[in-house]
Amino acid sequence: MKIFAQRLRELRQQHGFSQQRMAEMLHIKQQSYCRYELATGEPSLVTLREIALLFNVTTDYLVGLSDI
Repeated sequence: MKIFAQRLRELRQQHGFSQQRMAEMLHIKQQSYCRYELATGEPSLVTLREIALLFNVTTDYLVGLSDI
């Protein structure tokens, strides 16, 4: 799920959020969020949906099934 980690980091940086701020907005620990960007952990479906809503993208885009 490396594509997810890459896209997540890009979206976070484009919006100017820190990893800590992302974790706060998603109501998770910063360490959990960090693992998403390192591709050593995966979000729950609920968290994946929240990320998609936060950045106004589809979950398909986040996981690499779509490039739009």
